[in-house]
Amino acid sequence: MLTLSGITKAYGGRTLFSDVTLQINREDRIGLVGPNGAGKTTLFSMMLGEGSPDAGEIITERNVKIGYLPQESAPIADETVIELATAISPEFVKLRRVIKAWELDHPIEAQHSEDIHDNIHDRYNELDGYRIEAKAKQILAGLSFREKDFDRPAREMSGGWVMRAHLARLLTQEPDLLMLDEPTNHLDLDALIWFQGYLQGYPGAILVISHDREFLNSLVGSIVEIRQSKLMRYRGNYDEFLIQREASEAQLLSAYKNQQREIAHMMDFVNRFRAKASKAAQAQSKLKAVERMDKIEAPIDDNAKVSFSFPQPQRSGQRVIRLEGIHQAYGQNVVYRGLDFESERGQRIVLVGPNGAGKSTLLKILGDAIKPQSGTRELGHNVKAGYYSQYRVEMLDASRSVLDEALDTPQRVTEQSVRTLLGSFLFRGDDVFKKVSVLSGGEKSRLALVKLLLDPPNLLLMDEPTTHLDMNSIDALLDALGQFEGTLIFISHDVYFIRALAKHVIHINAGVLTPYAGDYQYYLDKTKAVSAREALTAGAKAETKVAQPKSNVDRKEQKRLEAEQRQARSGKRKGQQQLVYQLEKKIQELEQHQTELTAELEKQETYDNPGRAVVVNRDLVAVQEELAKTTAAWEAAEIKLAAIDAANP
Repeated sequence: MLTLSGITKAYGGRTLFSDVTLQINREDRIGLVGPNGAGKTTLFSMMLGEGSPDAGEIITERNVKIGYLPQESAPIADETVIELATAISPEFVKLRRVIKAWELDHPIEAQHSEDIHDNIHDRYNELDGYRIEAKAKQILAGLSFREKDFDRPAREMSGGWVMRAHLARLLTQEPDLLMLDEPTNHLDLDALIWFQGYLQGYPGAILVISHDREFLNSLVGSIVEIRQSKLMRYRGNYDEFLIQREASEAQLLSAYKNQQREIAHMMDFVNRFRAKASKAAQAQSKLKAVERMDKIEAPIDDNAKVSFSFPQPQRSGQRVIRLEGIHQAYGQNVVYRGLDFESERGQRIVLVGPNGAGKSTLLKILGDAIKPQSGTRELGHNVKAGYYSQYRVEMLDASRSVLDEALDTPQRVTEQSVRTLLGSFLFRGDDVFKKVSVLSGGEKSRLALVKLLLDPPNLLLMDEPTTHLDMNSIDALLDALGQFEGTLIFISHDVYFIRALAKHVIHINAGVLTPYAGDYQYYLDKTKAVSAREALTAGAKAETKVAQPKSNVDRKEQKRLEAEQRQARSGKRKGQQQLVYQLEKKIQELEQHQTELTAELEKQETYDNPGRAVVVNRDLVAVQEELAKTTAAWEAAEIKLAAIDAANP
């Protein structure tokens, strides 16, 4: 469907791509990953025909439709939401406006005769207009638009809602290749779950850039990584990609070291004998062999974790915050009535529950961002609360540079440590000298996050902190919060982020708080959730169902049935446990074989035997690939075994 062949592209004196190739077929599901600045946006631009490569060619099959959703700032004119969602072509937009104006008896163009109107209506039917409009409305509803918003001018809505309307247009248009740049940034959890499910049944190909591991794991069948000016393709989802890349890096490092030893051995011979007449020809031959050798580049870890330290807050008392008798309503919508809440020092709590349940409202009350209509908020001894929302950027001084704004902190910090932290959140090189006034919304959010980490409160309240962060920056934030010695209460739709941080879960629904005294996996086990993502918006606490014996079954028969059920469950668990043991044994054998092959490659005699090194390298690659597959199978078997145990405590 679309082919990149021998593409080379340099920008600003830096080579982004060097002789890269990529084939995208119909129904492919591809995740595009790579560090910030690697060239993901440039690659998209070339594929869309908005930029051209320095060398190579991009071939697109005839009549293939490509749809693209940028990360932010999609264009908008005077369309309503439904007009934007149905804007599948200029002709369709014009026809729809004429027909809607006709129906309202307020034409927006010149008067038409009834015959002309019939012609327009016939053409609209040819384009399947009414079905398309119904489809667009269904998609808008899935993306959390209310029906009363359909006819609102899109420009009256926030940038995030405008991006959702553009996304609805693409899904309505249904192009052959859907190219999405961070599409989940502007979605709430309900919309994200709907969108994730919709894409799983999408009939075309999908190429997506995303920092959301759970989203990629559920959707893609392969990962393309931009690394060292190359495109590396891996089969499987994001988690499987990480396993394969680690094995590939180990093999590449081993091959690089082996080649360097071989070169050193040959050059030693050259240096020793090039001046000796009887050996000069041999020395010259080895020197030419080294020059002709296809050199393996030293592996570079583009994803190395940035290490930094930041000031720690003052130690608080044991009780950090208490809410008592809180009442909060928005008009007729009562969110909380008589709410009590308490948190202690060092807790790491994630708030989960359906949209509109009151998660953000609770966080704002805790952060004193809104005052409850009744009830009391009491901070503990030495507690300083800090509330972070991706929309809260008013703390920034627009006239300052990024660096000056970050340095404006009561804490004693060095410029180097501040620049390191800024670099972790995508402010690199000359970016630190940009004025705050020219930053995008996402950049301002990241800068606000940096300022919070440079002067952290001992009660940290965070609402969707990973929005606008790439995967490396999310890891940097996790590293920072891992060092954090205070109390953390947060909301997030990033399952990876939640699993790494949360030690307690509070489920909120209809003004009721249900605490779970364990991490996110504990919460999943207790609620018997369908999936880790959907558990974030669960409507109510799951109830344990107790099977009642039928009245016509006597006690003896009931015991017999229960015994058979226990035996069946035991047999199922035993079979799954046996599979886990078998896979563990195979992993041990493969790891042993890998160790033996690696050791052989480190021996000089391997290279003295012509062709042996090539054979060993080939065997090592095969073993590493088999090890990656077996490890993935073992992890899946372990998860299934844990699920069996959770279902039968």
